[in-house]
Amino acid sequence: MKIHEYQAKEILSQHNINTPQGFVSNSVEDSLNAAKKIGYPCVIKAQVHAGGRGKAGGIKLVKNETEAKSFVESILHTKLVTIQSGPAGQPINNVLVEAPCAIEKELYLGMVVDREYNQVCIIASLEGGMEIEEIAVTAPEKIIKQWVDVSIGIRDYHIRNLYEGLALPSNMYKEFVTCVKGLYNIFVSNDVSLIEINPLAINSDNSFVALDAKIVFDDNALYRLPHIVSLMDKMQENHREVLAQEYNLNYIALDGNIGCLVNGAGLAMSTMDIIKYAGGEPANFLDVGGGATKENVKEALKIILDDKNVKALLINVLGGIARCDVIAQGIVDAANEVTINVPIVVRLEGTKVDEGRTILKESSLDIISASDLLDAAKKAVQSINNN
Repeated sequence: MKIHEYQAKEILSQHNINTPQGFVSNSVEDSLNAAKKIGYPCVIKAQVHAGGRGKAGGIKLVKNETEAKSFVESILHTKLVTIQSGPAGQPINNVLVEAPCAIEKELYLGMVVDREYNQVCIIASLEGGMEIEEIAVTAPEKIIKQWVDVSIGIRDYHIRNLYEGLALPSNMYKEFVTCVKGLYNIFVSNDVSLIEINPLAINSDNSFVALDAKIVFDDNALYRLPHIVSLMDKMQENHREVLAQEYNLNYIALDGNIGCLVNGAGLAMSTMDIIKYAGGEPANFLDVGGGATKENVKEALKIILDDKNVKALLINVLGGIARCDVIAQGIVDAANEVTINVPIVVRLEGTKVDEGRTILKESSLDIISASDLLDAAKKAVQSINNN
């Protein structure tokens, strides 16, 4: 789960990390009032869940009220298309009005879960303001890393190694410690999967200021993070993914045209792989889970079919805890509520498979049966090519 920059900065401030004075607003009038409090010049930043805002025209230094009014009017309640947002863009419902900083130097400071080492990886670089992925390709020697075992926690030597690698003045070490420890505490106490300050600026008075901030939380831990869930901006999320969460469905929207309904995450990934192998493109990852019910199967189908790019539906069920007859009945129930006007390819195996096949056979649905997963993928691709 992502949050906005202004929300991330509020969290940083709670951990003694300096951020510029700023106010968030959702109207032109409030934005101008905020700018008046700060004074001109000031920076106005579109608040969307996507990077690359500056290059896309979502951030501007305004010198007076006329410029501020014109800029806010031009972006507020529109969509910003960036290199990370996708072609549809992200809605701009809020802007952040901030005081400018006298920047002497820009750094990058972030933390991520390193699944190879099963540790937290702290990443720092002298190339602040750039995408860390770009730095890794063009100047990997400028990236400094330290791995922290969460069972032991962050130690002074981790911070010293980072600081020496950045070659910063000795009189800034104490404040740097505050920044790194603050980020680490946020990371481990909130089930964060990624946190970064980019850039972390050094001001003309030799103090650190977080000019931008990004925090991504582990979706699987949200059940124990109600204070974080309350920060979710559903307008920034794929509406089908938000709806899926309400029914405890694991759904991720993709760019293809073959909708997938599968029980089991591993089986879902295998299904997507085999669709690609057969020459098709999956439209989604959707795992109804081992304890699937008629209700969430029905809702899963409705979510998949809400995607206008879906031209065929592949249902792949390996009955175990989730029985084939339950899945089949959910499909029939969904068909009674939603018009299904795309080909349906079904592969059922496992617990109550005969009962499940009977339910589908006796329904009015035009089902294409498949003997195995590869057969199902080929038939799904063929059904699109034949239309």
